Amino acid sequence: MMYTDRASAGRALGARLEHLRDSNPLVLGLPRGGVPVAAAVRAVIGGDLDILLVRKLGVPWQPELAMGALGEDGVRVLNPDVLSHTGISPQQVASIEDDERAELERRKQVLRGGARRIPLEGRTVVIVDDGMATGATVLVACRVARLHQPTRIVAAVPVSSAEAVQRVADDADEVVCPWVPRSLGGVGTAYHDFHQLNDDEVTALLC
Repeated sequence: MMYTDRASAGRALGARLEHLRDSNPLVLGLPRGGVPVAAAVRAVIGGDLDILLVRKLGVPWQPELAMGALGEDGVRVLNPDVLSHTGISPQQVASIEDDERAELERRKQVLRGGARRIPLEGRTVVIVDDGMATGATVLVACRVARLHQPTRIVAAVPVSSAEAVQRVADDADEVVCPWVPRSLGGVGTAYHDFHQLNDDEVTALLC
C-alpha cells in the first residue's frame, strides 16, 4: 500500500473519519506536510480548517528522526529513547531547540500573519499530519490543543508506526490511522510524491 501524494492520503483518511461529520469538526493541519492532508480531510468531513504550529527536533544526522518536538504556547516533548540511543548531548539539544523555536515563530508570522487562530474550546478537534514515525510532533500538538479545552481530540494520520500510535493514544481521545505497517522506515516511504512543501503552497490551501 502506498499513497500517490498527500491529497490522496487525506481523502483516504477522511473516509475513516466520516463518523465526525455531524460534530462540525475543526481540522488542524501540522505545517507544512500535514496541511494538504488536512485540507483533503476537511473536504470529506466538512467543518473548519486551520493550522497548529509544531516543530520537530530532528536528530542532526537524521533530521526525519524526532528526538522531540516543540509547539505553540511553550509546549515541549522529548523522546528519551531516541536521546539515549543517539547519545546527543544536552547542549546539542538546546542548540537545535533554539533554531527550531525561531523557525516556529517565523512560520507563525508567515502562515498566520495577523489572523487569529480559530478557537478550539468546545470543538471536536482533528489533528492531522502526513504520518507518524515516533509520534513526537502529533503528541506535542495534542498537548497544545488540550490547553484550549476542546471537547474531543482526534489524532489522524494516513500512516504510522505501531509505537507512535500507542504513544499518541495516551494524549488523544481517539487515534485514526488507515495504515500501520509492520515496519516503517520513514513516513516518506509511504508516498510516491513526498516533496517538501513551501510556505506559498501551505497558505494557498488555507485561503
